[in-house]
Amino acid sequence: MNSTYDKFDSYISLQPVNIQVILEKIRNTIHAAASDAEEVISYQMPAFNYHGILVYFAACKNHIGFYPTASGIANFKDELSKYKTSKGAVQFPLDKPIPYNIITKIVNFRIKENLNKVKLKIKN
Repeated sequence: MNSTYDKFDSYISLQPVNIQVILEKIRNTIHAAASDAEEVISYQMPAFNYHGILVYFAACKNHIGFYPTASGIANFKDELSKYKTSKGAVQFPLDKPIPYNIITKIVNFRIKENLNKVKLKIKN
């Protein structure tokens, strides 16, 4: 899509209805894990910010792209092994159930990681 978005709702509303349902469930899953995180649009994708970006996600033609940074992929490589991954991304195919439990685990990991970075900055 070549549109620009300034809010989650704008991004989600422009997707097909079946994809909107999945994106809303991902959104709610992330909110449940990171209730203090702020919704932002970054790189034209929905993202959650909590002392830095936690995760991004996006609707693609045949999958949901989930972008938890390289550390999020590396630390969950076994659980993500049945999905197509790259250094900082995983593809959840639309024809298979979305692993919301893995999303929750990754978000919790990323929260801890971001908080540790904040603590290190304070020490220095």
